[in-house]
Amino acid sequence: MKNHDIVIIGGGPAGMAAAAAAFDRGVRDVVIIDREEHPGGVLKQCIHNGFGLHKLGRELTGPEYADVYVRMIRERGIKVYSDTMVTSISEDKTVTATSTGGILKIRAKAVVLAMGCRERSRGALNISGTRPAGVYSAGTAQKLINCDGYMVGKRVVILGSGDIGLIMARRMTLQGAKVEAVCEILPYSGGLTRNIVQCLEDYGIPLYLSTTVAEIHGRERLEGVTVAQVDASRTPIESTKRYIPCDTLLLSCGLIPENELTQAAGIDIDRVTGGAVVDQFRQTSREGVFACGNVLQVHDLVDHVSDEAETAGIAAADYVLGKNTDAPCIETRAGEGVRYVLPQRVRLTGDSVSLYLRVREPQSNVRMVVKNGGRVIKTFPRLKVAPGEMEKLEVPVGLTSGDGDSLTVSVEVQK
Repeated sequence: MKNHDIVIIGGGPAGMAAAAAAFDRGVRDVVIIDREEHPGGVLKQCIHNGFGLHKLGRELTGPEYADVYVRMIRERGIKVYSDTMVTSISEDKTVTATSTGGILKIRAKAVVLAMGCRERSRGALNISGTRPAGVYSAGTAQKLINCDGYMVGKRVVILGSGDIGLIMARRMTLQGAKVEAVCEILPYSGGLTRNIVQCLEDYGIPLYLSTTVAEIHGRERLEGVTVAQVDASRTPIESTKRYIPCDTLLLSCGLIPENELTQAAGIDIDRVTGGAVVDQFRQTSREGVFACGNVLQVHDLVDHVSDEAETAGIAAADYVLGKNTDAPCIETRAGEGVRYVLPQRVRLTGDSVSLYLRVREPQSNVRMVVKNGGRVIKTFPRLKVAPGEMEKLEVPVGLTSGDGDSLTVSVEVQK
């Protein structure tokens, strides 16, 4: 049995940023447990640029961004347990993990969950057809090409217009493959606008909205897919089916927070985000356990992951140092046009609180309205909103208390 003040589970951008922030807050006994050989998480395979513009003020590739934080934890002497897989977290915050050296048990004063997320697999999509070689998640194909040097195919269809899928459409094109189509079952893209422009439009890659892959063909190797337009209930329309020859199908159909550990620990989970229920300090329903990054909510930019992780790291350090707050809470709720709001609880302390949310559908000329009961607290005008781009609203805490028992955020069309 080992003892450490703060144990951070996950050595990706969230885990490293949380560790550095906790250390700088005054807690020196911070350790990271990472199941991979080297810290950095998914950033190690993201060799494209666009990272760090908001957080670091310069444009970096994924490995370069990761290296900034690897250097931070090394400079601070923060220990990393590599090749180590956490299997459980007990009620007294004892973390059990396995490694090549055997079973590791660490009793912590505070735990930060930073396990990241995974891609939705073919099995979760229920696509009919055979099971040939050539069907990959977009992230798997990215790792094979960028890290291992293997080209996965020459004629490609991509299902889903998430950011990873869009980036891989460009990557496959640059590697000499022909991207036949990007199909999106929704009537709008799920990726950032900049990725749609830079990855599809700049390379002439067609994007078919309200379209899905209805069937996979091929025995040993993928030979083609049948695509079809979908109706309002997302059911393929028989008369619109057409066959596209291809040898590779990439799936970019959403990311799922890795919360099996969280659920096993008895921590409350938000059914919409797939992550833990937290307050603005990112403390979960279990006292002394915090969550941040993509294990809490799927972010658009790694810069925002680092910001959120720093919040969690500072709060974990304050908890260990006895500076945590027991201020009363008020809940947040998603109103009309809003899919979810995070944090799900707001402690009535401090000057302001940042509310993060995603809208249900693209809209123009709207305003975000924050209400307590029937009283409008603050409005935020927006020329354009989309589900693929997270919104951040800064709300004064002093205005949040009132007649109602919750804060509701909704989207209204401006007249």
